[in-house]
Amino acid sequence: MSFDLCQVKKAEKPYYIESIGIHIYTIEELCFYLYENIYLIDQTIINEALCDWLRDELGLKKLYRQLYEQLEKQEGIAYFVLPIFREIGYLSPEKMRQMQEKLGKLEVQPEDMRQKLKGDYLVKCGMYSNAMHEYEQILNRRGPGNLGAQFYAEIWNNLGCAYARMFLFEDAADCFLKGYRQAGTKELLRRYVSVLPLYLSDEEYRKKIKEVGADSQLVARIQEYNSKICRNLSQTEGNPEISREEAKQMIGRIREDYCRSAKC
Repeated sequence: MSFDLCQVKKAEKPYYIESIGIHIYTIEELCFYLYENIYLIDQTIINEALCDWLRDELGLKKLYRQLYEQLEKQEGIAYFVLPIFREIGYLSPEKMRQMQEKLGKLEVQPEDMRQKLKGDYLVKCGMYSNAMHEYEQILNRRGPGNLGAQFYAEIWNNLGCAYARMFLFEDAADCFLKGYRQAGTKELLRRYVSVLPLYLSDEEYRKKIKEVGADSQLVARIQEYNSKICRNLSQTEGNPEISREEAKQMIGRIREDYCRSAKC
């Protein structure tokens, strides 16, 4: 995958951005990436390799020196990113001001919050495997007194949702259960109860429900709510017949989406 906005010098060797798996060939493509993916600005961009690429592939020696100096000073993301936009006048003064404000707000967030925003953005892009890596890092380094139980329960929830979108329902259930035990929210319990039938037999399902120790009336309401949603979907969508070719195309799209999210 690469952008195609070439109006300036094009690199013979592209720069690879690992976090989203793309190659860029021009400074315009770099500006486009930075502007559209602010939550993905990390060490795959703010590093010596990018500075060297701008100098060696695009001949931008002055910008190279400026960015390298910022790496040594470590003054913040904005001081590194904004000169790249200025190099070709990519943003209007107003948009430059807005970008500076966004970067400033992002920088003052705790590390766990910044990484959560990155994970959430990757989920939006359909890159579930990458998002899962971000969420797992947050949970692995969590220390006492950080952002509170509710925040980390939300991380468990988001990690569970990413697993579910990759059809890893048992892993998803484990995440929802851990989040529920941490924060006790009804939504996490609903998701846990909802995902269990996707991989368990009826007997195993009943056993898990008993183990969680949740109020039986609450579980019954969740089950009824899920049944109602299924009935509504069935009535809305009906049962249309599809051809063999349409089915083949549908399976192909699902396979492509899965491979993209899992970096097959």
